[in-house]
Amino acid sequence: MDSSAHKFYPVHGFDSREYLETYFSNKQEMGFGDDSIKFPMECLDRAFSEGHIKGDLLIDISIGSLIHHLYAASGYFKQILVLKVSEQCIMELNKWINTRTGAFDWSHIMPYIKWTEGNSDQCQDKDMTLKTAITKVIKFDIDKENLTDPEVLPPADCVISAVFLDFISKDQDDYIKNFRKFVKLLKPEGHLILFGVLNTTYAMIGQDKVHVFKCDENFVRKVLTDERFVIDHSAVQKRTAVSDHTDYETVIFITAHRE
Repeated sequence: MDSSAHKFYPVHGFDSREYLETYFSNKQEMGFGDDSIKFPMECLDRAFSEGHIKGDLLIDISIGSLIHHLYAASGYFKQILVLKVSEQCIMELNKWINTRTGAFDWSHIMPYIKWTEGNSDQCQDKDMTLKTAITKVIKFDIDKENLTDPEVLPPADCVISAVFLDFISKDQDDYIKNFRKFVKLLKPEGHLILFGVLNTTYAMIGQDKVHVFKCDENFVRKVLTDERFVIDHSAVQKRTAVSDHTDYETVIFITAHRE
């Protein structure tokens, strides 16, 4: 990583609202929806509908203030804890949870929820179901062995992470180190869900060019197997978005469980 050309998220942060507007909005000029919204939501619905991934507690460690990937999960877990590294992300997320003025509008994802749910009446209740399921938003420190120190979290039935490892890892060793910290939050028999981008070097967020760790599918799969995870399902989708805001080639979705 050329530190003079790229900002590094754990050090410099970024504007979480700008990130949402750029990569997760319904603005026609952005056009990332098939990759960032439709693909992961459909993958998640299939994963949860199989009935193997469920339980009392899900912990989410995802980039920015994302929530769309948690809609499918909210019907399979009694409680969702969301971990964030910055106060700005927490404030942005709490705006949505508490239905405050100025919260990011996620209404454009409802057609995808209807597609996966198959029942439009249920979709009207999805917002409240998810907001109720998120019982706590916790700030954490990626440099600590216990990420939420001094608070000790109960072991989770599932940990889900969307894109986060890509933004916080400088290189392969850093990715592996961060991965190991994440999976410490899991029960011995717990499940892991990863959604990320492959062969990426940067993402533009406002005027900032932010570093993204470049890796391929083989590397991600090797990290999981080396750490004694069995990959249950993986899917890779070739990039559909036409934009110079970021240079990813594909997006990846993986579900796995401890061996």
